Amino acid sequence: MEFSIVTFLLIMIAMAVADVCWTLYFIDVEERKAHAAAFWSAMIILVTAFTVTSYVENKIYIAAAFIGAYLGTFGTIKWKQKMERKQNS
Repeated sequence: MEFSIVTFLLIMIAMAVADVCWTLYFIDVEERKAHAAAFWSAMIILVTAFTVTSYVENKIYIAAAFIGAYLGTFGTIKWKQKMERKQNS
């Protein structure tokens, strides 16, 4: 099992994007926006497919998925909070 830093970074980015999609999906579901939630749901499958197929062969890439998931959700929530503060100002 060969390790590649490029693959590690791509998995991390893909997982961050997947978690952005998950976070926006839950926000749109909560707001009852059917088309937006359906779009994010489809994007979750699309982005996650790359991630899963990449780390199945080398378990070290699970660390990249972990880091990417954390960063994706954290960044999206922080962005959403910032946008809400701007709207309330």
